[in-house]
Amino acid sequence: MTRSAVARIDAVRAIEDEIGVLVRRLKRAIAERAHAIHRDLQGASYLILGWLAENGPVRASAIVEVFGMDKGSLSRQLQHLEELGLVERTPDPADGRATLVSASAEAVRRLAEVDQERRVSLNDRLSDWSVDELEAFARQLGHYNRSLD
Repeated sequence: MTRSAVARIDAVRAIEDEIGVLVRRLKRAIAERAHAIHRDLQGASYLILGWLAENGPVRASAIVEVFGMDKGSLSRQLQHLEELGLVERTPDPADGRATLVSASAEAVRRLAEVDQERRVSLNDRLSDWSVDELEAFARQLGHYNRSLD
């Protein structure tokens, strides 16, 4: 194997290692944010709730498609979110037999607070990065994500 090929494999391995650290950090951060919304909210439900706040009201089938989960699992999560007062269901005006799901006004308010706190915290922790470095990292991360689609 050439020196260049070995260097490339080492670089890919380093990326995998750093992505592993990032995933662990994200799981912890998602759990913390979920608890900031409601002490009984789970991380997976937090992600669904955030998506609903941005994209709702929608049919449950849209959530199943976006998150790649089975209907039964989603149904249980939506029931739990509804019990916590974070999700509302309304009849679909286009089809009276169907239901639309949306984040409650309280959930939207809490999500906005948590998002603001997160951005302030992240900005503080990255205070030694220049705007150029932040923009370059965002571009590189975007390029990485598009390459894996």
